[in-house]
Amino acid sequence: MLGRVRSAMAQLVGGLGGGGSPPAAPQPTSSPPPPPPPPTAPGPSSSTATSSNNNPCLEPPGGVFSRPAFLQLTAEELQLADDHAGRAVQSPRESRRRLPWSTGYAEVINAGKSQHNEDQACCEAVFVEKRRNPRNNPTPKEVSGDPDGCSKGLCFYYWGLFDGHAGSGAAVMASKLLHFHIRDQLRDLVDILQDSSLPPICLQESSRTVVGESHRAPLAEEDVEVPNNALPRFHMEKAVSRESLVVGAIENAFKQMDNQIEQERVTRLASGGCCALAVVYLLGKFYVANAGDSRAIVIRNGEIIPMSREFTPETERQRLQFLGFLRPELLGNEFTHLEFPRRIQHKELGKKMLHRDQNMNGWAYKKIEEDDLKFPLVYGEGKKARMMATIGVTRGFGDHDLKVYSSNIHIKPFLSCVPEVRIYDLTQYEHCPDDVLVLGTDGLWDVTNDRQVADVVFDVLMRYEPNDPCRYTMAAQELVVRSRGVLKERGWRLANDKLGSGDDISVFVIPLGGPGNYS
Repeated sequence: MLGRVRSAMAQLVGGLGGGGSPPAAPQPTSSPPPPPPPPTAPGPSSSTATSSNNNPCLEPPGGVFSRPAFLQLTAEELQLADDHAGRAVQSPRESRRRLPWSTGYAEVINAGKSQHNEDQACCEAVFVEKRRNPRNNPTPKEVSGDPDGCSKGLCFYYWGLFDGHAGSGAAVMASKLLHFHIRDQLRDLVDILQDSSLPPICLQESSRTVVGESHRAPLAEEDVEVPNNALPRFHMEKAVSRESLVVGAIENAFKQMDNQIEQERVTRLASGGCCALAVVYLLGKFYVANAGDSRAIVIRNGEIIPMSREFTPETERQRLQFLGFLRPELLGNEFTHLEFPRRIQHKELGKKMLHRDQNMNGWAYKKIEEDDLKFPLVYGEGKKARMMATIGVTRGFGDHDLKVYSSNIHIKPFLSCVPEVRIYDLTQYEHCPDDVLVLGTDGLWDVTNDRQVADVVFDVLMRYEPNDPCRYTMAAQELVVRSRGVLKERGWRLANDKLGSGDDISVFVIPLGGPGNYS
């Protein structure tokens, strides 16, 4: 095992850069944006597919490497974008199509660590149509397309960044389909989210079609005959917010997306895996869902508000150890779920050494036993930390076939596709045109911290008029250029001559002042 691990670590750990850090908080100025207008077909709509839970979702061609469709790159531009030596920064052309919400975007390929740019991105305005009850015929309004019938739907804006590894297949597939899974999960909630009362605890079939009854608790005493000898299980009902329903819909959509990648990974050539950072704007709130090591921050009146946290073997140590403790067979008799400050030598058997298990944040001494000589589940520190000496992230899509190097031990049971979702209420503050939400893959954050990003954004936005929509694209471009650096004799270097990011870099800059114009 030790020989295999050394070989794996030599391949996977060498040459990685440093990371960034987050700062503090003060105050803001303008009003929240109106809900987005119903767009025409969001994304490709030429064919249909069935997702893993038999819910229909639009299916664009999958499996083939491509850059985000909104870039609209020509063949010559695509060739330029794929050049590892020149590393030209790519952004949507203002003369072609402006992104929804006047969003700024920029990307650049890596310095040669993978064949293609394994980052993928998506930006859409999506219409959610209320799910019809198959037992009932649609109403005349629903058939005729009457505007009142259309009002039964919801619209949301969507942004997604997908940082691929070991191939771009999973990232390409997720970038084209995740927002359709989110849309499908929201279809049962259209009436509930538009109703100001608390969501019903039990959703009856009739509540999908009768708007006026969506707020009623279907299990109220007058609706159900209770036997005299029956005792209630609970004396109190939990209040569930509408926001928590949206969070649950996003979480389920991530799980459905991962299931679909697993089921179609061969037919769609969905190789490798990807970290996922997705943002949904719905009914005045941003829902920021992160599964991986990408990052999102809000910059508001100079204040920095973290909207995600990175999931790495170090940050998820206790979750990983707990699974290893509960399911020791997943460790293949090669790894231990316990953590030690360093590798234990055979001559130290019987001595006491510091350790910690899945329940501990502190350290304690234990007597070293034979089992403790196994390789640690989490090995290394910082950007070089690896789970099972194989992978440096612990959440995301794909990786269903990934195994520990030269073994039959599967990694996937320890990799979670479930995101952490944080909510930012746009209606609670007045925002000026310089307030933004920044999303970036780890290529940005490896060499740039939150404060540096905020300073660059502020510096660029000050050069443009507040109503100039291209200012956000220019801010995204500048963030990519500064984290990539300039090519010198000793590689790509930052302004301070430190090593620039050799990774793929993708950045969204989203103005919080409102959606603006889009086509």
